[in-house]
Amino acid sequence: MALRFEILGRFNRARAARLTLPHFTCQTPLFMPVGTQGTIKGLTTDQLEDIGCQIILGNTYHLELRPGSRLIDDLGGLHKFMNWKRALLTDSGGFQMVSLLHLADITEEGVTFQSPVDGKPMLLTPEESIHIQNNIGADIIMALDDVVKTTITGPRIEEAMYRTLRWIDRCIAAHKKPDVQNLFGIVQGGLDPVLRDICVRGLVERNLPGYAIGGLAGGEDKDSFWRVVAQCTAGLPENKPRYVMGVGYPLDIVVCSALGADMYDCVYPTRTARFGTALVPEGVLKLKQNAMATDERPIDPTCSCMVCKKYTRAYLHCLVTKDAMGSQLLSYHNLSYMMRLSRDLHMSILEGRFPEFVRGFLRAQFPKGDVPQWVRNAMEVAGIDISECCASAKCHAPSFQEQQPVPVDANGVVQQN
Repeated sequence: MALRFEILGRFNRARAARLTLPHFTCQTPLFMPVGTQGTIKGLTTDQLEDIGCQIILGNTYHLELRPGSRLIDDLGGLHKFMNWKRALLTDSGGFQMVSLLHLADITEEGVTFQSPVDGKPMLLTPEESIHIQNNIGADIIMALDDVVKTTITGPRIEEAMYRTLRWIDRCIAAHKKPDVQNLFGIVQGGLDPVLRDICVRGLVERNLPGYAIGGLAGGEDKDSFWRVVAQCTAGLPENKPRYVMGVGYPLDIVVCSALGADMYDCVYPTRTARFGTALVPEGVLKLKQNAMATDERPIDPTCSCMVCKKYTRAYLHCLVTKDAMGSQLLSYHNLSYMMRLSRDLHMSILEGRFPEFVRGFLRAQFPKGDVPQWVRNAMEVAGIDISECCASAKCHAPSFQEQQPVPVDANGVVQQN
Protein backbone atom coordinates (compact mmCIF):
# COMPACT_ATOMS: atom_id res chain seq x y z
CA MET A 1 0.00 0.00 0.00
CA ALA A 2 1.53 3.29 -1.17
CA LEU A 3 -0.61 5.75 0.76
CA ARG A 4 -1.22 6.92 4.30
CA PHE A 5 -4.60 8.32 5.35
CA GLU A 6 -4.71 10.16 8.66
CA ILE A 7 -7.93 11.70 9.97
CA LEU A 8 -7.03 15.02 11.57
CA GLY A 9 -10.49 16.22 12.56
CA ARG A 10 -14.14 15.35 12.17
CA PHE A 11 -17.68 16.51 12.72
CA ASN A 12 -20.07 13.56 12.93
CA ARG A 13 -19.57 11.92 9.51
CA ALA A 14 -17.42 14.67 7.95
CA ARG A 15 -13.64 14.16 8.05
CA ALA A 16 -10.61 16.38 7.44
CA ALA A 17 -7.64 14.19 6.64
CA ARG A 18 -4.07 14.10 5.39
CA LEU A 19 -3.64 11.81 2.38
CA THR A 20 0.04 11.03 1.74
CA LEU A 21 0.71 9.74 -1.78
CA PRO A 22 4.02 8.95 -3.51
CA HIS A 23 4.16 12.34 -5.25
CA PHE A 24 2.28 14.66 -2.89
CA THR A 25 0.71 15.01 0.53
CA CYS A 26 -2.90 16.14 0.14
CA GLN A 27 -5.55 17.61 2.40
CA THR A 28 -9.08 16.27 2.18
CA PRO A 29 -11.85 16.90 1.31
CA LEU A 30 -10.38 17.65 -2.11
CA PHE A 31 -11.53 18.24 -5.66
CA MET A 32 -9.57 16.87 -8.63
CA PRO A 33 -9.70 18.64 -12.00
CA VAL A 34 -10.08 16.36 -15.00
CA GLY A 35 -7.18 16.40 -17.45
CA THR A 36 -8.42 13.65 -19.74
CA GLN A 37 -5.33 13.50 -21.96
CA GLY A 38 -2.77 14.80 -19.48
CA THR A 39 -3.77 18.45 -19.62
CA ILE A 40 -6.36 20.82 -18.18
CA LYS A 41 -7.54 22.73 -21.24
CA GLY A 42 -6.03 26.19 -21.38
CA LEU A 43 -4.00 25.96 -18.15
CA THR A 44 -0.35 25.18 -17.46
CA THR A 45 0.83 22.93 -14.66
CA ASP A 46 2.47 25.96 -13.02
CA GLN A 47 -0.92 27.69 -12.92
CA LEU A 48 -2.51 24.58 -11.40
CA GLU A 49 0.15 24.57 -8.69
CA ASP A 50 -0.44 28.28 -8.06
CA ILE A 51 -4.12 27.74 -7.30
CA GLY A 52 -3.42 24.78 -5.00
CA CYS A 53 -4.39 21.82 -7.15
CA GLN A 54 -3.31 18.61 -5.39
CA ILE A 55 -4.35 15.78 -7.74
CA ILE A 56 -5.12 15.79 -11.47
CA LEU A 57 -7.23 13.07 -13.03
CA GLY A 58 -6.27 11.46 -16.33
CA ASN A 59 -8.24 8.98 -18.42
CA THR A 60 -6.80 5.56 -19.24
CA TYR A 61 -8.85 5.02 -22.37
CA HIS A 62 -8.01 8.35 -23.98
CA LEU A 63 -4.34 8.30 -22.95
CA GLU A 64 -3.96 4.84 -24.44
CA LEU A 65 -5.51 5.98 -27.70
CA ARG A 66 -3.28 9.03 -27.87
CA PRO A 67 -0.32 9.26 -27.27
CA GLY A 68 -0.22 5.66 -25.93
CA SER A 69 0.83 4.32 -22.54
CA ARG A 70 3.98 2.68 -23.91
CA LEU A 71 5.29 6.01 -25.13
CA ILE A 72 4.36 7.67 -21.82
CA ASP A 73 6.21 4.92 -19.94
CA ASP A 74 9.26 5.20 -22.23
CA LEU A 75 9.37 8.95 -21.53
CA GLY A 76 9.35 8.49 -17.77
CA GLY A 77 5.65 8.26 -16.90
CA LEU A 78 2.82 10.77 -17.02
CA HIS A 79 4.23 12.95 -14.22
CA LYS A 80 7.38 13.68 -16.22
CA PHE A 81 5.57 13.70 -19.57
CA MET A 82 3.20 16.51 -18.50
CA ASN A 83 5.65 18.19 -16.06
CA TRP A 84 3.41 17.68 -13.02
CA LYS A 85 5.19 17.05 -9.72
CA ARG A 86 2.10 16.50 -7.60
CA ALA A 87 -0.30 13.55 -7.48
CA LEU A 88 -2.16 11.92 -10.36
CA LEU A 89 -5.18 9.61 -10.52
CA THR A 90 -6.16 7.64 -13.61
CA ASP A 91 -9.67 6.43 -14.31
CA SER A 92 -9.86 2.86 -15.55
CA GLY A 93 -11.74 3.56 -18.77
CA GLY A 94 -14.94 2.10 -17.34
CA PHE A 95 -16.88 5.35 -17.63
CA GLN A 96 -16.51 5.14 -21.40
CA MET A 97 -18.94 2.20 -21.26
CA VAL A 98 -21.58 4.87 -20.65
CA SER A 99 -20.19 7.87 -22.52
CA LEU A 100 -19.21 5.82 -25.60
CA LEU A 101 -21.87 3.13 -25.31
CA HIS A 102 -22.63 3.34 -29.03
CA LEU A 103 -19.00 2.33 -29.64
CA ALA A 104 -18.73 -0.36 -26.94
CA ASP A 105 -19.50 -4.07 -26.62
CA ILE A 106 -19.38 -5.39 -23.02
CA THR A 107 -18.70 -9.06 -22.20
CA GLU A 108 -17.21 -10.96 -19.26
CA GLU A 109 -13.79 -10.71 -20.91
CA GLY A 110 -13.86 -6.91 -21.06
CA VAL A 111 -15.07 -4.05 -23.20
CA THR A 112 -14.42 -3.74 -26.92
CA PHE A 113 -14.43 -0.12 -28.08
CA GLN A 114 -14.41 1.18 -31.61
CA SER A 115 -11.79 3.90 -31.56
CA PRO A 116 -13.28 7.34 -32.24
CA VAL A 117 -9.87 8.28 -33.68
CA ASP A 118 -9.34 5.65 -36.40
CA GLY A 119 -12.29 3.26 -36.03
CA LYS A 120 -10.11 0.31 -34.99
CA PRO A 121 -11.37 -2.03 -32.23
CA MET A 122 -9.72 -1.84 -28.81
CA LEU A 123 -10.30 -4.55 -26.17
CA LEU A 124 -10.04 -3.19 -22.65
CA THR A 125 -9.93 -6.01 -20.10
CA PRO A 126 -9.33 -5.59 -16.36
CA GLU A 127 -5.78 -6.83 -16.91
CA GLU A 128 -5.15 -4.46 -19.81
CA SER A 129 -6.60 -1.48 -17.93
CA ILE A 130 -4.23 -2.11 -15.02
CA HIS A 131 -1.28 -2.71 -17.37
CA ILE A 132 -1.93 0.64 -19.07
CA GLN A 133 -2.28 2.40 -15.73
CA ASN A 134 0.94 0.80 -14.45
CA ASN A 135 2.67 2.26 -17.51
CA ILE A 136 1.12 5.70 -16.99
CA GLY A 137 2.33 5.74 -13.39
CA ALA A 138 -0.41 7.60 -11.50
CA ASP A 139 -0.41 7.61 -7.69
CA ILE A 140 -3.97 6.24 -7.64
CA ILE A 141 -5.30 3.83 -10.25
CA MET A 142 -8.89 2.67 -10.59
CA ALA A 143 -10.18 -0.84 -11.09
CA LEU A 144 -12.09 -1.50 -14.28
CA ASP A 145 -15.77 -1.73 -13.38
CA ASP A 146 -18.91 -2.46 -15.33
CA VAL A 147 -20.64 0.93 -15.45
CA VAL A 148 -24.31 1.49 -16.22
CA LYS A 149 -26.42 4.61 -15.92
CA THR A 150 -28.28 4.94 -12.64
CA THR A 151 -31.45 5.60 -14.61
CA ILE A 152 -31.37 2.02 -15.95
CA THR A 153 -33.40 -0.56 -14.03
CA GLY A 154 -33.72 -4.32 -14.14
CA PRO A 155 -31.26 -7.22 -14.24
CA ARG A 156 -28.51 -5.23 -15.99
CA ILE A 157 -27.78 -3.39 -12.71
CA GLU A 158 -27.26 -6.65 -10.81
CA GLU A 159 -25.18 -8.12 -13.62
CA ALA A 160 -22.89 -5.08 -13.63
CA MET A 161 -22.44 -5.10 -9.85
CA TYR A 162 -21.43 -8.78 -9.68
CA ARG A 163 -19.17 -8.38 -12.72
CA THR A 164 -17.49 -5.43 -11.00
CA LEU A 165 -16.70 -7.71 -8.04
CA ARG A 166 -15.32 -10.41 -10.33
CA TRP A 167 -13.23 -7.90 -12.22
CA ILE A 168 -11.69 -6.42 -9.05
CA ASP A 169 -9.96 -9.76 -8.40
CA ARG A 170 -8.54 -9.73 -11.91
CA CYS A 171 -7.35 -6.15 -11.38
CA ILE A 172 -5.65 -7.05 -8.10
CA ALA A 173 -3.90 -10.01 -9.72
CA ALA A 174 -2.73 -7.88 -12.65
CA HIS A 175 -1.42 -4.98 -10.53
CA LYS A 176 2.39 -5.04 -10.73
CA LYS A 177 3.26 -1.88 -8.78
CA PRO A 178 1.35 -1.91 -5.47
CA ASP A 179 4.37 -0.40 -3.74
CA VAL A 180 4.10 2.85 -5.74
CA GLN A 181 0.52 2.86 -7.06
CA ASN A 182 -2.72 2.53 -5.09
CA LEU A 183 -5.55 0.48 -6.58
CA PHE A 184 -9.03 1.72 -5.63
CA GLY A 185 -12.14 -0.41 -6.05
CA ILE A 186 -15.44 1.07 -7.21
CA VAL A 187 -18.80 0.45 -5.56
CA GLN A 188 -21.56 -0.22 -8.08
CA GLY A 189 -25.18 -1.32 -7.70
CA GLY A 190 -27.26 1.48 -9.14
CA LEU A 191 -29.89 2.87 -6.80
CA ASP A 192 -30.58 -0.54 -5.23
CA PRO A 193 -29.47 -0.46 -1.56
CA VAL A 194 -29.20 -4.25 -1.39
CA LEU A 195 -26.85 -4.41 -4.39
CA ARG A 196 -24.84 -1.46 -3.10
CA ASP A 197 -24.43 -3.20 0.25
CA ILE A 198 -23.26 -6.44 -1.39
CA CYS A 199 -20.71 -4.52 -3.44
CA VAL A 200 -19.45 -2.50 -0.45
CA ARG A 201 -18.95 -5.63 1.63
CA GLY A 202 -17.28 -7.47 -1.24
CA LEU A 203 -14.80 -4.67 -1.88
CA VAL A 204 -14.03 -4.13 1.81
CA GLU A 205 -13.14 -7.83 2.07
CA ARG A 206 -10.37 -7.19 -0.50
CA ASN A 207 -8.72 -4.64 1.86
CA LEU A 208 -7.89 -2.11 -0.85
CA PRO A 209 -5.99 1.16 -0.26
CA GLY A 210 -9.12 3.19 -1.00
CA TYR A 211 -12.66 2.99 -2.35
CA ALA A 212 -14.77 4.92 -4.85
CA ILE A 213 -18.52 5.29 -5.12
CA GLY A 214 -19.33 4.96 -8.81
CA GLY A 215 -22.37 5.03 -11.02
CA LEU A 216 -23.75 8.35 -9.77
CA ALA A 217 -24.12 11.86 -11.26
CA GLY A 218 -25.76 10.23 -14.27
CA GLY A 219 -29.21 11.71 -14.16
CA GLU A 220 -30.65 10.14 -11.00
CA ASP A 221 -32.80 12.28 -8.71
CA LYS A 222 -30.90 14.09 -5.96
CA ASP A 223 -32.68 12.34 -3.11
CA SER A 224 -31.52 8.99 -4.46
CA PHE A 225 -28.04 10.41 -5.05
CA TRP A 226 -27.36 11.48 -1.47
CA ARG A 227 -28.88 8.30 -0.01
CA VAL A 228 -26.50 6.13 -2.03
CA VAL A 229 -23.56 8.26 -0.87
CA ALA A 230 -24.74 8.07 2.75
CA GLN A 231 -25.17 4.31 2.58
CA CYS A 232 -21.78 3.69 0.99
CA THR A 233 -19.77 6.01 3.24
CA ALA A 234 -21.40 4.36 6.27
CA GLY A 235 -20.24 0.93 5.07
CA LEU A 236 -16.73 1.78 3.89
CA PRO A 237 -13.74 1.68 6.28
CA GLU A 238 -13.08 4.70 8.47
CA ASN A 239 -9.34 4.56 7.84
CA LYS A 240 -9.45 4.60 4.03
CA PRO A 241 -10.17 7.44 1.57
CA ARG A 242 -13.64 7.58 -0.02
CA TYR A 243 -13.98 8.99 -3.51
CA VAL A 244 -17.33 9.97 -5.09
CA MET A 245 -16.73 9.80 -8.82
CA GLY A 246 -18.03 12.37 -11.29
CA VAL A 247 -19.25 14.87 -8.69
CA GLY A 248 -18.32 18.52 -9.26
CA TYR A 249 -21.20 20.79 -8.32
CA PRO A 250 -20.14 22.74 -5.22
CA LEU A 251 -23.42 22.01 -3.42
CA ASP A 252 -23.02 18.28 -4.05
CA ILE A 253 -19.46 18.37 -2.71
CA VAL A 254 -20.51 20.13 0.50
CA VAL A 255 -23.32 17.61 1.04
CA CYS A 256 -21.14 14.57 0.28
CA SER A 257 -18.39 15.86 2.56
CA ALA A 258 -20.92 16.21 5.36
CA LEU A 259 -21.85 12.57 4.73
CA GLY A 260 -18.24 11.37 5.04
CA ALA A 261 -16.77 11.47 1.52
CA ASP A 262 -13.25 12.77 0.86
CA MET A 263 -12.49 13.07 -2.87
CA TYR A 264 -14.30 14.29 -5.99
CA ASP A 265 -13.70 14.86 -9.70
CA CYS A 266 -15.66 16.39 -12.55
CA VAL A 267 -15.28 18.33 -15.79
CA TYR A 268 -17.96 20.77 -14.65
CA PRO A 269 -15.79 23.72 -13.48
CA THR A 270 -13.78 23.88 -16.71
CA ARG A 271 -16.59 22.87 -19.06
CA THR A 272 -18.94 25.51 -17.69
CA ALA A 273 -16.10 28.04 -18.00
CA ARG A 274 -15.95 27.37 -21.73
CA PHE A 275 -19.62 28.39 -21.90
CA GLY A 276 -18.87 31.70 -20.21
CA THR A 277 -20.07 30.78 -16.70
CA ALA A 278 -18.12 31.56 -13.53
CA LEU A 279 -18.54 29.91 -10.13
CA VAL A 280 -19.24 32.32 -7.27
CA PRO A 281 -20.42 31.86 -3.66
CA GLU A 282 -23.98 32.70 -4.72
CA GLY A 283 -23.98 30.01 -7.43
CA VAL A 284 -23.00 30.98 -10.97
CA LEU A 285 -22.35 34.19 -12.88
CA LYS A 286 -23.13 34.11 -16.61
CA LEU A 287 -20.66 36.46 -18.18
CA LYS A 288 -22.22 36.31 -21.64
CA GLN A 289 -25.28 38.20 -20.40
CA ASN A 290 -25.59 41.77 -21.66
CA ALA A 291 -25.66 43.12 -18.11
CA MET A 292 -21.98 42.15 -17.77
CA ALA A 293 -20.88 44.40 -20.63
CA THR A 294 -20.42 47.50 -18.42
CA ASP A 295 -19.84 45.84 -15.04
CA GLU A 296 -16.49 46.98 -13.63
CA ARG A 297 -16.48 44.59 -10.66
CA PRO A 298 -14.38 41.41 -10.51
CA ILE A 299 -16.11 38.06 -10.91
CA ASP A 300 -16.07 37.57 -7.14
CA PRO A 301 -14.93 40.37 -4.80
CA THR A 302 -14.09 37.75 -2.14
CA CYS A 303 -11.79 35.76 -4.46
CA SER A 304 -8.04 36.39 -4.45
CA CYS A 305 -7.25 34.53 -7.68
CA MET A 306 -5.28 36.22 -10.45
CA VAL A 307 -8.37 36.68 -12.62
CA CYS A 308 -10.41 38.41 -9.94
CA LYS A 309 -7.46 40.64 -9.03
CA LYS A 310 -6.75 41.78 -12.59
CA TYR A 311 -9.88 41.66 -14.74
CA THR A 312 -13.41 43.07 -14.68
CA ARG A 313 -16.63 41.37 -15.60
CA ALA A 314 -16.91 43.75 -18.55
CA TYR A 315 -13.54 42.68 -19.94
CA LEU A 316 -14.31 39.00 -19.47
CA HIS A 317 -17.73 39.50 -21.09
CA CYS A 318 -15.93 40.81 -24.15
CA LEU A 319 -13.55 37.85 -24.18
CA VAL A 320 -16.00 34.99 -23.59
CA THR A 321 -18.12 36.10 -26.51
CA LYS A 322 -15.20 36.40 -28.94
CA ASP A 323 -11.86 35.02 -27.70
CA ALA A 324 -10.51 31.68 -26.41
CA MET A 325 -8.65 33.56 -23.70
CA GLY A 326 -11.98 34.07 -21.97
CA SER A 327 -12.51 30.37 -21.36
CA GLN A 328 -8.92 30.04 -20.14
CA LEU A 329 -9.33 32.84 -17.60
CA LEU A 330 -12.69 31.49 -16.44
CA SER A 331 -11.23 27.98 -16.12
CA TYR A 332 -8.48 29.42 -13.93
CA HIS A 333 -11.02 31.20 -11.75
CA ASN A 334 -13.42 28.25 -11.53
CA LEU A 335 -10.69 25.85 -10.49
CA SER A 336 -9.44 28.44 -7.99
CA TYR A 337 -12.95 28.49 -6.58
CA MET A 338 -12.98 24.68 -6.27
CA MET A 339 -9.58 24.64 -4.58
CA ARG A 340 -10.72 27.31 -2.12
CA LEU A 341 -13.89 25.32 -1.42
CA SER A 342 -11.73 22.26 -0.70
CA ARG A 343 -9.50 24.23 1.68
CA ASP A 344 -12.52 25.79 3.42
CA LEU A 345 -14.09 22.36 3.95
CA HIS A 346 -10.84 20.98 5.35
CA MET A 347 -10.16 23.90 7.68
CA SER A 348 -13.74 24.28 8.92
CA ILE A 349 -13.79 20.62 9.98
CA LEU A 350 -10.32 20.89 11.49
CA GLU A 351 -11.23 24.03 13.45
CA GLY A 352 -14.56 22.72 14.71
CA ARG A 353 -16.74 25.14 12.74
CA PHE A 354 -18.03 22.88 9.98
CA PRO A 355 -21.75 23.43 10.75
CA GLU A 356 -21.21 27.19 10.59
CA PHE A 357 -19.43 26.81 7.25
CA VAL A 358 -22.27 24.71 5.83
CA ARG A 359 -24.87 27.22 6.99
CA GLY A 360 -22.90 30.12 5.51
CA PHE A 361 -22.54 28.26 2.22
CA LEU A 362 -26.28 27.56 2.06
CA ARG A 363 -27.24 31.12 2.99
CA ALA A 364 -25.14 32.42 0.08
CA GLN A 365 -26.58 29.89 -2.38
CA PHE A 366 -30.19 30.16 -1.19
CA PRO A 367 -30.71 33.68 0.19
CA LYS A 368 -34.51 33.27 0.05
CA GLY A 369 -34.33 30.17 2.25
CA ASP A 370 -35.44 27.81 -0.52
CA VAL A 371 -32.90 25.10 0.35
CA PRO A 372 -33.86 21.97 -1.65
CA GLN A 373 -35.58 19.22 0.29
CA TRP A 374 -32.89 16.70 -0.62
CA VAL A 375 -30.24 18.92 0.98
CA ARG A 376 -32.34 19.26 4.13
CA ASN A 377 -32.78 15.49 4.29
CA ALA A 378 -29.06 14.88 3.82
CA MET A 379 -28.09 17.45 6.45
CA GLU A 380 -30.39 15.79 8.95
CA VAL A 381 -28.54 12.52 8.45
CA ALA A 382 -25.22 14.40 8.63
CA GLY A 383 -26.24 15.87 11.99
CA ILE A 384 -26.15 19.51 10.92
CA ASP A 385 -28.94 21.90 11.90
CA ILE A 386 -29.67 24.15 8.89
CA SER A 387 -33.08 25.38 10.03
CA GLU A 388 -31.90 28.99 10.17
CA CYS A 389 -31.00 28.82 6.45
CA CYS A 390 -34.47 27.72 5.40
CA ALA A 391 -37.73 29.59 4.92
CA SER A 392 -39.78 28.96 8.07
CA ALA A 393 -42.71 27.52 6.17
CA LYS A 394 -40.49 25.08 4.32
CA CYS A 395 -37.94 23.92 6.84
CA HIS A 396 -38.11 23.20 10.53
CA ALA A 397 -35.40 22.59 13.06
CA PRO A 398 -34.63 18.89 13.38
CA SER A 399 -35.38 17.15 16.64
CA PHE A 400 -31.79 16.03 17.34
CA GLN A 401 -28.94 17.82 19.08
CA GLU A 402 -26.50 19.07 16.44
CA GLN A 403 -23.43 17.73 18.24
CA GLN A 404 -24.74 14.16 18.28
CA PRO A 405 -24.33 11.79 15.34
CA VAL A 406 -27.64 10.71 13.82
CA PRO A 407 -28.23 6.94 13.52
CA VAL A 408 -29.04 5.79 10.01
CA ASP A 409 -29.86 2.42 8.56
CA ALA A 410 -28.04 0.73 5.67
CA ASN A 411 -30.03 2.82 3.18
CA GLY A 412 -28.99 6.13 4.66
CA VAL A 413 -32.42 6.67 6.23
CA VAL A 414 -32.68 8.31 9.63
CA GLN A 415 -33.69 5.78 12.27
CA GLN A 416 -36.53 6.92 14.51
CA ASN A 417 -36.10 6.59 18.27
